[in-house]
Amino acid sequence: MSAHAVVEAAVRVADAGGLGAVSMRGVGRELGVEAMSLYHHVRNKEHLLDALTDWIFTQVELPLPEEAWRPAMERRATSARAALAAHPWALGLVESRRTPGPALLRHHDAVLGCLRTQGFGARLAAHAFSAIDAYVYGFVLVEQTLPFEAGESAGDFAAALELPDGEYPHLAESARTLTAEGDYDYADEFGYGLDLLLEGLAGRLDAERSRR
Repeated sequence: MSAHAVVEAAVRVADAGGLGAVSMRGVGRELGVEAMSLYHHVRNKEHLLDALTDWIFTQVELPLPEEAWRPAMERRATSARAALAAHPWALGLVESRRTPGPALLRHHDAVLGCLRTQGFGARLAAHAFSAIDAYVYGFVLVEQTLPFEAGESAGDFAAALELPDGEYPHLAESARTLTAEGDYDYADEFGYGLDLLLEGLAGRLDAERSRR
């Protein structure tokens, strides 16, 4: 057994039962050992939660040194969304921990480094990083809390609302437009919104360069 094996077991426990199911005893049971055996590899539950947070960042693709900033940020954001969506417990954990691990620090440094080498000033790079992550985290949160029943489409949900045109004309029009062809999927909004955000950052970068 190793620290890595303990963290991987904690991931499986969290995936199966949520973050509340993660305990030294529960992880020990997943590994088929007594909880006391884990203390050779993790100091306590808080240390284990920090390690879980760091594990999430090992699942996110880092920008490549030679990669242009826009495709790099798009790929990284898409990867982060996929990692957070695959592990619904991760979003709240990432936002609550105060002890960054090496994978988190490496991730943040790589993102900022990509932006800086591509011409972003230090302040604009920090703003860009914050805006992109706020978008990714917010989108994942909305996806996790959409009020759809199992097997229900956006069109089914909109039809069930029966929005009266006279009372909510613009909302009713939007619902009809988006669901008219029967294939609307809220998940598709991610790429559209991310593109809008990156386009805005490209404009800010151009403006910053023109002032130099």
